[in-house]
Amino acid sequence: MKRREFITGAAAAGTAAALAACNTETPSSAATGTAPAISRNRRQLKMVTTWPKNFPGLGMSAERIAREIALATEDRITVHVFAAGELVGAFEAFDAVAAGAADMAHHPDYYQQGKSKAFPFFTSVPFGMMADELAAWIECDGGQALWDELSERFNVKSLLACTTNTQMGGWFRREIKSVEDFKGLKMRMPGFGGEVLRRMGAAVVALPGSEIFTSLQQGAIDGAEWVGPWNDLAFGMPMVAKHYYYPGFHEPGAGLTLAINLDVWNSFSPSDQAIIKGVCGREYIYSWGEFKSRNADAQQVLEKDYKIVAKPFPDDVIKEMARLSTQLLAEVAESDPFVKRVYESYMTAMKKYNKYQEISDYAYIDARRLGLKL
Repeated sequence: MKRREFITGAAAAGTAAALAACNTETPSSAATGTAPAISRNRRQLKMVTTWPKNFPGLGMSAERIAREIALATEDRITVHVFAAGELVGAFEAFDAVAAGAADMAHHPDYYQQGKSKAFPFFTSVPFGMMADELAAWIECDGGQALWDELSERFNVKSLLACTTNTQMGGWFRREIKSVEDFKGLKMRMPGFGGEVLRRMGAAVVALPGSEIFTSLQQGAIDGAEWVGPWNDLAFGMPMVAKHYYYPGFHEPGAGLTLAINLDVWNSFSPSDQAIIKGVCGREYIYSWGEFKSRNADAQQVLEKDYKIVAKPFPDDVIKEMARLSTQLLAEVAESDPFVKRVYESYMTAMKKYNKYQEISDYAYIDARRLGLKL
């Protein structure tokens, strides 16, 4: 099946299913106008997302969360998921939840950096935390309290609900041999990573995921990052760009958010809040494993079927990206007292983890490379 047919068909099927679900009445309420006692405590909620309908990984993560909430509450709480563009655009999901037009959103917080430069720290920042480190900061080292303080300004409760693991550096229509190759390059990259490339001379554009393929195909952009082999393959990226680079300096462990309207969140009982937190925590772990497995599978497909072998960015490019990232984050920290608090908490935690990683994870990976031939 061609990529466009897959996306279009999945979107159409998903829209029909969502509309059918929203228009369903229980027989008793339709007949009498009054819900029976067993259904009076039932709630139907709307979740908007920034992903195409039924999109592998990210789109299905939102669907799993909805299913698990319904399962855990025995259908007292049901969540209808709407893909990007079905109710609101990809970049409008957070605003819809803040305004109460939707109850939940599944999205990356760094799309909100125009509202506060603190938001990207809760998704990913260049040369920042990996997935396990982000979870440690949010859950154990003060990140959630800061996130609550930030999100409450916008009438939102935010929970860590998905991770892509370390992403790839992106797809390019031509080779990247040095820093000079970024000058004038039209590149899709969101978040602070995009600002780093802008400082390297690139012309950075903001595009929702659904527009990346066509923009590359038509030459409107010269390069784009999406996620990693699994999602990149699903988007048809190897058909429109042949140069694939790593690592994803901009998103070393991206965390995705379940944003819940604060009034809706506060209306839940403590037990239902605990259920939703538990579902999000389980989904974070599941998505962590799923992306690891599916990316490894897709990497083999790219190499075997498309003859695309990912290449590392040249050393001088990595060094310049790191220099500019350090500079950018320091500047961001001085832009606002609250952002500085988030930055200092984040960096303190990351330095702590890094010191231990030297004798644990990093040391083990080096040992495994030395001792095993896999």
